[in-house]
Amino acid sequence: MSDSVCLVTGANTGIGFEIARGLARTGARAVLACRDPIKGEAARKKIGDDVRDAAVDLLVVDLASQRSIRSAAREFSTNHNALDVLVNNAGVAVPVRRESPDGIELTFATNVLGYFLLTALLLDSLRRAPAARIVNVASKMAYGLDLDDVEFKRRRYDPSTAYAQSKQADRMLTWFLARQLKGTSVTANAMSPGAVNTALLHALAPGFRGVSPAQGADTAIWLATSPDLKGVSGRFWSDRREQPCQFRSQRDEQALWALCERMTA
Repeated sequence: MSDSVCLVTGANTGIGFEIARGLARTGARAVLACRDPIKGEAARKKIGDDVRDAAVDLLVVDLASQRSIRSAAREFSTNHNALDVLVNNAGVAVPVRRESPDGIELTFATNVLGYFLLTALLLDSLRRAPAARIVNVASKMAYGLDLDDVEFKRRRYDPSTAYAQSKQADRMLTWFLARQLKGTSVTANAMSPGAVNTALLHALAPGFRGVSPAQGADTAIWLATSPDLKGVSGRFWSDRREQPCQFRSQRDEQALWALCERMTA
């Protein structure tokens, strides 16, 4: 992975931090895409201390803000000619309905539109890499996507349903994108890290204790780096094994993609 550039969103803590640290250990340049510059810099320094000769950059971006995403994508493209690996990991789960800076329900804005828009803006950089990989961190907790009410304007807001529908959407966007990228040098896969002992898990299931963030990050690092995954695209993974996904409908994937295009103008 030497000379490769890998961008990981939500990389200052939890799974994202472990993914970034794991990629830095391969010799790749890890770009930490973080909302909080202070926490992001602390994570960058810690990886630098842990990994000898690590190349680690910080990219400040709020994945809930489309303006911030556009600015960060421009900054990345200015500083790097190509992107070898994009790991969309940043996500939220909030107890009460909140809205993003763009006035969109916060969970959908961050977990779905954040993935969608950042990937779209970095596709040219990904295509310039010899063989780029997109890894979308999804979940086995996936259900409840209502394309007519993704923002819970008519439904009663429920944090678990809001999170689960966002993870269903992340899978579906991955399948659509993989088809669009067929025949190119870019692959796209989705994975589930399992129940990981992070603040997000505690927000959804107080008192529940999952696996360590390092264990949760393992499959994402493997998908990003393993030569066995060369050319493999459009699949769902957990614990380094392919998993079935019931959310495979080209019609619904197309409808979701079109909705995301409208919501990101």
